[in-house]
Amino acid sequence: METKQIPLNDLHEKLGGKMVPFAGYNMPVRYSSDKEEHMTVRDSVGVFDVSHMGEFMLRGPHALDLIQWVTSNDASKIVDEQAQYSCLPNDKGGIVDDLLIYRMSEEEYMLVVNASNIEKDWNWIKSQDKWGVEMKNISDDIVLLAVQGPKAVETLQKLTDVNLSKVKFYTFVQDKLAGKEMIISATGYTGSGGFELYINKNDAEVVWNKIFEAGEESGIKPIGLGARDTLRLEKGFCLYGNDITDETSPLEAGLGWVTKFTKDFVNSENLKAQKEAGVTRKLVGFEMIDRGIPRHDYELADADGNVIGKVTSGTMSPSLNLGIGMGYVTKEHSAPDTEIYVQVRNKSLKAKVVKPPFLK
Repeated sequence: METKQIPLNDLHEKLGGKMVPFAGYNMPVRYSSDKEEHMTVRDSVGVFDVSHMGEFMLRGPHALDLIQWVTSNDASKIVDEQAQYSCLPNDKGGIVDDLLIYRMSEEEYMLVVNASNIEKDWNWIKSQDKWGVEMKNISDDIVLLAVQGPKAVETLQKLTDVNLSKVKFYTFVQDKLAGKEMIISATGYTGSGGFELYINKNDAEVVWNKIFEAGEESGIKPIGLGARDTLRLEKGFCLYGNDITDETSPLEAGLGWVTKFTKDFVNSENLKAQKEAGVTRKLVGFEMIDRGIPRHDYELADADGNVIGKVTSGTMSPSLNLGIGMGYVTKEHSAPDTEIYVQVRNKSLKAKVVKPPFLK
């Protein structure tokens, strides 16, 4: 399959971004080093281009009906200019994708989905649409910039009349920033605060340049996908394809809080039965006690060497200087402080189960 280019591809190459294929797109994985970029976001402000993400518009009197049926959370609870985290359950007990739902108005919603799942999600939602909802895939028209870090507000405030301190977590506004109309949203994936900007692709380079001018005194830097992964993992945020998949149930993944049985949705009866019976495995966080770095697919074992699960995400945390990870383990090994062992290159390294976030 041909690798697609995001609209600002040439800009990232000029900035020295190391471009790699990711989820079907040529994406900047890093510009300097993952650790340096990670700490820039934790301490100051950085900008991610995450234009590989997908955006669908759903419109009409039955838009909410379709969203309520295909997603596990209760979208009837959100109001205009509010966003909600949710997932798309499949009919086999797993997850098609996790996503964000933005309510633009009573009859208009924007769904933001993962890059690797754009076509899969579109086809799945279409297949479940018994109402004839108007759907439009606007993914190729949107540049999505995530401006993240403790100095994100003061950087962006120079470019807009919107009082950004009033844009609370999981809310958004449609207004001007850097002279261009866009959606300014506070739904970050780093745990360091900031905003996502949904920009018309024709305006994106102008906006990028103005953000970097505004952030110069704060040491603003472009940030790649490498640091995005370590930032989200320190906060215990799931990554689709690793921590949640077509085979993992939202209840096993700790997503019971976005699985509302006050309504009917795809596979809700089976998931409700699973909740009542109790899950047999759980997604947990763990910290290394022995020195070592856990990696995706490494086996997890108990003290006797019995395999109890697998690592789904793992890294050396730049903030904590400690190996951290997430993985599925049997229920009896899922309680905090339980000692488990990570199988790293024929060595059994001790770790302990902790409740994320790793970085408080």
